[in-house]
Amino acid sequence: MTSDVLSDALLARIRSRAPGHDRANTFPHDDLAELAAAGYLRAFVPADRGGLGWTLSEVSRAQSRLAAAAPATALAVNMHLVWTGVARLLNDRGDTGLDAVLDDAAAGEIFAFGVSEAGNDLVLFGSDTVAEPDGDGGYRFTGTKIFTSLAPAWTRLGVTGQDSSEPGAPHIVYALLHRDDATITSPEDWDTVGMRATQSRTTRLTGAHAPRGQVLRRIPAGPNADPIVFGIFAMFELLIASVYTGIAERALELGVEAASTRISKRTGRPLSADPDIRHRLAGAAIALGGVRPQLDALTAEVTSGADHGASWFPRLVGLKVTATETARDVVDAAIRSAGGSSYASSAELGRLYRDVLAGIFHPSDDESAHATVASWLLGPVDDQP
Repeated sequence: MTSDVLSDALLARIRSRAPGHDRANTFPHDDLAELAAAGYLRAFVPADRGGLGWTLSEVSRAQSRLAAAAPATALAVNMHLVWTGVARLLNDRGDTGLDAVLDDAAAGEIFAFGVSEAGNDLVLFGSDTVAEPDGDGGYRFTGTKIFTSLAPAWTRLGVTGQDSSEPGAPHIVYALLHRDDATITSPEDWDTVGMRATQSRTTRLTGAHAPRGQVLRRIPAGPNADPIVFGIFAMFELLIASVYTGIAERALELGVEAASTRISKRTGRPLSADPDIRHRLAGAAIALGGVRPQLDALTAEVTSGADHGASWFPRLVGLKVTATETARDVVDAAIRSAGGSSYASSAELGRLYRDVLAGIFHPSDDESAHATVASWLLGPVDDQP
């Protein structure tokens, strides 16, 4: 079913455009238009609401296929899929609080993720963006968001801000902002080593208004059991892992292809017969082979509502770090096997080498993930004697 939407022909066109968007540091409007026309942006929307009704496992595998063709396009689209995936997850569990996201997505709206802030390692548990009540159930947001993928194209920006209007009782507010709000600005400041086509520019909010109907949630700041927190965390971590797994799968494919076609002047045989090359690529395949089963298992368990209790967050951050770090190792092995040709800026492996680096910056990063797992295993440091 997913291959009917992400056809080989569509992926081939997207792959052919990726080098140009990377080189010119431009947003892939053409990719997004084709994906929208194919219905891909409605993947999570239930069929009875005008969508494809895909499961999280199906979207995960589709995102890996898209990432193998154009990593930056997949990563940009990921942010739209996070919001629609959270809305679908909550809807499946009887929570209709984000149904407007599903309906807007069915109508063609494009969602971006406006949560990240420079230096804010609290992520969903706190915000430097001020959410000021408007007195009528809505909020005005003032602050600066970073890494806003889809910056040139989004029509709905899902944001967080902190409402500190009640002394000693701060709340995190989740809301949707519309593109036509003149208090939202985004400078063309995205000029990075890799993932260039995501155009994940800075977004500045100077009193951006979300009226009552665009406010999704208001929950106490800090760790919180509200389903929106788990939903965002699960969708973000699993779909990020899916993108980088797709990069690794493509890199391994290119490494095998290079080893099979490069001929040794010394032996006259293809490098696929070289024991060192064989060992290197086999090691990459072994490492990568353990990631997909984890992705399939966790995406299915999120959908089914498996009860992992306090171990859910360690499982999710562990998989994200495993996937992104494994992808870096696999790309490195492929480059070493392909040789100096991959060092050219025009080489696909060279681009994958730059793109895969971005994986270390997405939440949860390596340090945060280890802290999460350590707290689960050993308890918080404050509780230690």
